[in-house]
Amino acid sequence: MTAVQAMPLLLDPMPHASSDAPIGIFDSGVGGLSIAQEIAQHLPNERILYYADTKHVPYGARSDQEIRQLTAQAIEWLYRQGCKVAVVACNTASAFSLDYLRDHYGDRFPIIGLVPALKPAVIQTQSKVVAVLATPATFRGQLIKDVMSNFAEPAGVKVLTVTSLELVPFVEAGQQLSQACVSVLQQILQPVVDQEADFLVLGCTHYPFLKEAIRQVFDEKLKLIDSGQAVARQTAYILIKNRLLCDKMRHSFARIECFASGNNAAVLEPVLQRLIPKQITWTIQNLDVVST
Repeated sequence: MTAVQAMPLLLDPMPHASSDAPIGIFDSGVGGLSIAQEIAQHLPNERILYYADTKHVPYGARSDQEIRQLTAQAIEWLYRQGCKVAVVACNTASAFSLDYLRDHYGDRFPIIGLVPALKPAVIQTQSKVVAVLATPATFRGQLIKDVMSNFAEPAGVKVLTVTSLELVPFVEAGQQLSQACVSVLQQILQPVVDQEADFLVLGCTHYPFLKEAIRQVFDEKLKLIDSGQAVARQTAYILIKNRLLCDKMRHSFARIECFASGNNAAVLEPVLQRLIPKQITWTIQNLDVVST
């Protein structure tokens, strides 16, 4: 059975969302909080529902069909909570699910996805060599392939692809500054430094949480780029375009309500305390609605 077939049909259309409705954000785990933080800072009047599918994290080693199925189920949950827009804050999920999700929901539920921020790296590189650090599944997807063939190659920029299945679990456990994590980063990134790459594109939403560790090892040898600010600006654009931007003054930062599958809220709470800036108000609770 394909992911499209497994997706439950909508029995009734949801009413048109109001500007007071929350923004829905989905990731396989806590990595998408790097995107949620950017949105919270860029759109301080908004309320954010963040769904972390920690029961099934990581997605990077899963089959294309599993990724589509899990993503579709999570976005449907956000839709049923009355969210006014959904951000697929996972490069792997975006790579395999965006077209279907947009076809499925149409104009009634805007879907924003991610692609590794390769374009700005290509524009700014001096060495004409850049690296992209992402999951194997992201590199299997068409989104990044299109950017590489339609943008990097015509510009004469060599793109080095780097993958590791060890990094996401470090972030999920709050161990992104551990010696073990730093050692993995040294091992996988030294070859791109040796090949004179001057930019490193962080092609997974977990990876912005590795910036400090990367800089410990490589200092300024690699300039780091991620998609967070661009996604926050795109979310604002979509809300304005659909007249859904909240104009009620709330706080200096948006409030984030987190939901974790697999009854993992208690495990994640100390991790979130380390990952989310103190200025942002957040809560976390268990969610077992989505399961496979």
